[in-house]
Amino acid sequence: MTRTKSKRKTATGARSVKTAMRKSSKRPAPARPASAAVIKARAGTKNSQVLAMLRNQAGTTISAIMAATNWQQHSVRGFLAGVVRKKLGLNLVSEPGEGGRIYRIIDMPTDQAHRAA
Repeated sequence: MTRTKSKRKTATGARSVKTAMRKSSKRPAPARPASAAVIKARAGTKNSQVLAMLRNQAGTTISAIMAATNWQQHSVRGFLAGVVRKKLGLNLVSEPGEGGRIYRIIDMPTDQAHRAA
């Protein structure tokens, strides 16, 4: 006569409770308006330097930002897309110029610019 192996019972209910508790304890980050993010920016940081260059009426080029911050070109492009446009929600305008593309920030936020267009 052969013995059948009994299946091992696992405490799946306990695991799901722990997982549910772990997931429920995480709070989503509060969404801040673009103006609050700009106000809380520390003075003298590379981010504030780049934003000041972009707010200038004449604008700036990627090469000028690279020289001021010692960033590489792909880092400058990532900052412009990720921080300036997405995180801060600012309206970044790119125009062709004599020395390359000129980037500058227009006062109108991105969502209002899309509505106007």
